[in-house]
Amino acid sequence: MRESFRLKETFAWITADERKYVEIAKEELKKRRQELERFVRWHPYFLVTLESYQVEEKDKIPEIAIRMIESAGKFDIGPMSAVAGTLAEFAVEAMRDAGATYAMVDNGGDVALISDRPVLVGIYAGESAFSNRIALRIKPSPSLLGICTSSGTVGYSISFGNADAATVISNSASLSDAAATALCNSVTDAHSVSKAFHSISHVAGIKGAFVIYEDMLATWGKMPEIVKIR
Repeated sequence: MRESFRLKETFAWITADERKYVEIAKEELKKRRQELERFVRWHPYFLVTLESYQVEEKDKIPEIAIRMIESAGKFDIGPMSAVAGTLAEFAVEAMRDAGATYAMVDNGGDVALISDRPVLVGIYAGESAFSNRIALRIKPSPSLLGICTSSGTVGYSISFGNADAATVISNSASLSDAAATALCNSVTDAHSVSKAFHSISHVAGIKGAFVIYEDMLATWGKMPEIVKIR
C-alpha cells in the first residue's frame, strides 16, 4: 500500500503493508510538524540560520528540533537541512513501534525505511543521464535506514553546490539528510567531486554516499548495489 500525504510544505509518500500503519505515519508527521512549528514560533532564527544552532536547555526543546540540531551540527550547517529526513524518520519509527516490518516514508527525496524484503530505491538527478536510470538495491533489514538526496539543480532547497544528486546512507534519515546537504554543497564542478566526500567522511555512522554530477558518478564508503533500471 502506497499513499501520498501533504501538509503545508511536507509532501511525502508513505508505504506499508497495512492501512493502519499508513495512518500512524500520517499522525506522527502531523504531531512532529506541530511541535516544530510551535518551537520556531518563539525561535525564528532556527528557521534561517545556515550555521550550527546552539542550545543550552535541551529539556525545553522538542525532540524533533534536538535531532535536527545534532545532525546538522556535525557538518556545521543549519538545522533545517535535516527537517525532511527527520520527519520521515519519526514516521517510520512510529510504524515500526506499532508492529510494522515493512515501512517507508519518502519525504521529498529523503527516505526512511525498514524492510523485510529487498527494495529498490530509485535516484532522480535532474537532467543527468543517470536520472531515473539507476537504483539502490536495499537488502532486507529490521534496522532503520536513511537514504537522503540533496541537489543543486533540482528542487527548491537552499544549496551552495551544483551536484545533480548527492546521496548519503546511514542508520538515521536525520543524519543522512544533513550529510547530503553538506556533500552537495561541496560539489561545485567536475574537479571537486573526488574531494567532496571529505565533507562527510569524518562523521561516525555514515555508511556510504555517491555523487552524480552531469555524466559523472562517484561513490564512497560501503554502498548498496547500484543497478540499472528502465
